[in-house]
Amino acid sequence: MTMRTQPKRTIWLACLILTLALPLAALAVENSDCLGCHADADTVGKTFRIDPVTFDTTAHAEVGCQECHASVTDKHPDDGATPSKANCQDCHDAIGAEYAGSNHHGNATCNDCHNPHVARGATAVSGVDMNRQCEGCHGNLDMVLKHAEWLPQADLHIAMLPCVSCHTASQDNVITMYIIKRSLTGDRKLATFAELKEQAGGKSIQSLIDRNEDNYISLAELRMFNLDSENHTLRLQGMITPEKVTHDFRTLDNRWDCSFCHASGPAARQTSFVSLIQEDGSYLRIAAEKGAVMDALYGTPDFYMVGATRSKMLDYIGMVIIAGGMVMPIGHGTLRFLTRKNRQHKEEE
Repeated sequence: MTMRTQPKRTIWLACLILTLALPLAALAVENSDCLGCHADADTVGKTFRIDPVTFDTTAHAEVGCQECHASVTDKHPDDGATPSKANCQDCHDAIGAEYAGSNHHGNATCNDCHNPHVARGATAVSGVDMNRQCEGCHGNLDMVLKHAEWLPQADLHIAMLPCVSCHTASQDNVITMYIIKRSLTGDRKLATFAELKEQAGGKSIQSLIDRNEDNYISLAELRMFNLDSENHTLRLQGMITPEKVTHDFRTLDNRWDCSFCHASGPAARQTSFVSLIQEDGSYLRIAAEKGAVMDALYGTPDFYMVGATRSKMLDYIGMVIIAGGMVMPIGHGTLRFLTRKNRQHKEEE
């Protein structure tokens, strides 16, 4: 082999590798390539518009657009081909099998409840967001009336609980606290990111309640938040939320038992988080000190669950009432004992 032949073979080998690599590079369509068009409703229409900020916070963003739309190439949409769509069960086969045995199967598909471009995990959304999935088919008023046939204060229960806390076999329920904002009309809704950002005055919204921003909220910090006069329009509201949601949509027997929630024993009632809305619409959870929901007056004023929470102020008032009730009989008995001799003399006379 001559020295002149060796460079020629090297060049041909390099050309061959480059030729093979070009089609593979063409197939490597990035999320940014898709969102370059799909972020603009004027380009793709409202139906196919995808919010890149929201999508970036979903698990599907990590998987990549092309995992679900495998037929899309770098020639899309000029090739005129309709993009393929993955079946949810291709990845979520266990959930699909579970859902197939539920009462919802046959009435709703996965996409009827979940938009894959905005879907987040249970701990990254609020309890209100969870219920919006249900309200697409189940009207709030109808559900209140239906539950009122057996459930006391049905409207309060439905407003303060995600449906899936009772209507799935969800496990590891905890107390999640959200910041709500009171309007001039008295309405209370989850505070938006913009509202909390304005309230924070240039600081992070986390600093509103986690003052030292150590990703842990103490009872002292909860009390400071609730007693701070600058936060007079804000309030903490607690909800029992599941850590993991199942898709069997059945009501377990223990959900009919009031003590499932209204008991102080279960460890879940001692575990709580503060969930703060982020700019992208997701929620960031921060662990709170154990016992936060037990201190209902200062910890979570809008979460007083009979049997599970306590208000120290109500404890003090109760003690005063009990003490006041005891003063009369004890005082009357003591007075009669001290004046018994005077009464004896009067009886003798």
